[in-house]
Amino acid sequence: MAVHEFEQIFPLGDKNDAFAQYFIGQSYLAPLASGSVPVSNVSFEPGCRNNWHIHHGADGGGDQILLCTAGSGWYQADGEEPVSMEPGTVIRVPAGTKHWHGAKADAWFSHLALITPGEGVSNEWLEPVTDEVYGKLPRNGANT
Repeated sequence: MAVHEFEQIFPLGDKNDAFAQYFIGQSYLAPLASGSVPVSNVSFEPGCRNNWHIHHGADGGGDQILLCTAGSGWYQADGEEPVSMEPGTVIRVPAGTKHWHGAKADAWFSHLALITPGEGVSNEWLEPVTDEVYGKLPRNGANT
């Protein structure tokens, strides 16, 4: 499916070149709201995923919220089974959780992403999700 055939309710945005080093494949970023709780629409081409990463925070801040709005993707926390994300899926990633998220191999994927505000909120990028690990996941539309 070409980018112009991927239908979603939020803008696709520009190629996410500023963070390309932390992704395998092409992602897109569309900032939707700024302020104390910025919200962005992040879209992933089929097979695209971000590296393992951790959102740090204190005093209740630093949680990440992912809301799938289109397509089909994966979320996985370290040491846990992957979770299939379809439109309407909402994932809360507690601060300090090592995780990754991205598209299924045969599907585009978009989610809204936001971080809860708080003291010391930061992001730590880690190693890529290897082709070996990613290749073991079910293809588009299959749940684990």
